[in-house]
Amino acid sequence: MQIDVELLKNASKTNSVVLRFYEWDRASVSIGFIQKKSIVPNGDKYTIVNRPTGGGVVFHDNDFTYSVIVPSNHFIAALDRVESYHAIHRAILRAFAELGLDGYLATGDFPKSDRATMQCFITPTKYDLLCRDGDGVLRKFAGSAQRRTRNGLLHQGSIVMKSSNNDRELMRETLKNAFQQEFSIKLVDFYPLFLQRHYAP
Repeated sequence: MQIDVELLKNASKTNSVVLRFYEWDRASVSIGFIQKKSIVPNGDKYTIVNRPTGGGVVFHDNDFTYSVIVPSNHFIAALDRVESYHAIHRAILRAFAELGLDGYLATGDFPKSDRATMQCFITPTKYDLLCRDGDGVLRKFAGSAQRRTRNGLLHQGSIVMKSSNNDRELMRETLKNAFQQEFSIKLVDFYPLFLQRHYAP
């Protein structure tokens, strides 16, 4: 979480869009910045961390997590909150199509939820990624949350691993390809010096 915070702080200096993938070394739960650890069901079984973004409770026992950091002068950062979700989730939807999934971007209005207690994958919001599960029921397969500062935009997302048959390398490569195609960009390895001073690669 702190790496994402540092990347956001330095977004205007690096002036680059960053797509970051990361994993969890234990069963964990992340909670939105306004949520309290006491709301996590069976919280004693997990390591609980606070996200710098909003959103709800996310269980990280079998998901794929990514972040997108966008500098303030990029067109995505200029979009309003809902449309910035839409732009980024179109790339995720493209990845789902490459994986053979019949995915949908959620549309319409959903009942308002209590953000202090909401659980991410139980509560869909506009432009979340929905797919039909094995039982034919439409369920949320990917969700995200954002934070905006004067330096740019931080978008943190979680995707259920069944999307790629639990193949993390397949998910990683498919997402990279999808972002490159959706935004007509070429991704290159990026590890800024300001992180090297504090974090191992």
